[in-house]
Amino acid sequence: MNIENIILEAEKNLSEQFREIDERTIRNSKKVLEAFHRNKIGEAHFSSTTGYGYNDIGRDKIEEIFRDVLGAESALVRNQFISGSHALTVAFFAFLRPDDEFLCITGEPYDTLKEVIGIKENESSLKSYNINYDQVDLIEDDFDVEEILSRIKNKNYKLIHIQRSRGYSKRASITIDKLERVVKEIRRVDEDVIIMVDNCYCELVEDKSPLEVGADIIVGSLIKNLGGGIAPNGAYIAGKKCLVDLAGERLTLPGEGREVGPSLGVNSEFLRGIYMAPSVVGSSLKISVLVSYVLDKMGYEVSPKFDEKRADIVSMITFHNRDTLIKFVQGIQKGSAIDSNALPMPTEMPGYEDDIIMASGSFIQGSSIEISCDGPLREPYIAYLQGGLTYEYGKLALISALREIIDDSER
Repeated sequence: MNIENIILEAEKNLSEQFREIDERTIRNSKKVLEAFHRNKIGEAHFSSTTGYGYNDIGRDKIEEIFRDVLGAESALVRNQFISGSHALTVAFFAFLRPDDEFLCITGEPYDTLKEVIGIKENESSLKSYNINYDQVDLIEDDFDVEEILSRIKNKNYKLIHIQRSRGYSKRASITIDKLERVVKEIRRVDEDVIIMVDNCYCELVEDKSPLEVGADIIVGSLIKNLGGGIAPNGAYIAGKKCLVDLAGERLTLPGEGREVGPSLGVNSEFLRGIYMAPSVVGSSLKISVLVSYVLDKMGYEVSPKFDEKRADIVSMITFHNRDTLIKFVQGIQKGSAIDSNALPMPTEMPGYEDDIIMASGSFIQGSSIEISCDGPLREPYIAYLQGGLTYEYGKLALISALREIIDDSER
């Protein structure tokens, strides 16, 4: 089987999908560039602070750029956030109080939030503070609006949580159109409930952000889309100013809030990261479309299909075979720039219930906007592939992974 010929045929048949991605990339690039112009970014904003981080003009300008790009009233963009899950945790503890209840309307959330919420026991969880969790599952990859409204009418929820990306589940990711419809329905019966969206992997994939269709607050990681493969760590919380200010006081301390937090040399990298983000996300989407097309032609289950509307940069490939999953992930590692000689093996990871196999040959540890692929070692043995700083490097990683599974099947 000639892998290069398979890729060439795929590229010929994907010209329409690639054209649409290019058009969105230029629209998002224009949006980012206008935010730089509007906020008069200059070399002085590359400087940073240490210690308490008072009067960090670069940090403040970065937050204004994120505010404008995301359509927010305000944004908190900090290297003190360890991950997207950490930023979500800060938001939960900022907005919820003992005896409050909150509702997740996209089913059970991502594995790393289970101990945060208390689905899996932990003495530091929201549950341990008597903050109660409830959930409504999706029906056929869409919101169960009737059940959601019934719950809201019968309980006084403080917050509704929506996870757009699929995590380690088989359900589809949530498009802006679906999000907009459910937000309108929720507002018909409750104008005050906080609608919070986990926006990881979804930024710049569509033309609007969740804030522009009625969400109150969104959260995401900078070692995913908006870091552009350049930001070395960090995350953001953006939305209504009153809520972002609360999150700032939870991240640091009451009374000082967003006024403190040294940038420690990352301002230039954060600025370059969001500047490059539209192009990097565009490359990631092209890789995702290519992966879906090729693996589907080879007989594997993929989601989304190459011609389906996408909400994030993630491709899901179902192998139904433990060894094939492992080989594919190992092939992605071999096609990566960093630690290509390393052989990923399934192992326990903090925050996950199953052994995980993960390829991440990245310059930044755990960066999933660089080419990465991972999955839990459980039936039906699914790989989740995302990222790619350039289309060319992503294509080479895919070729490497295909060689592994084809050579294994021909032995």
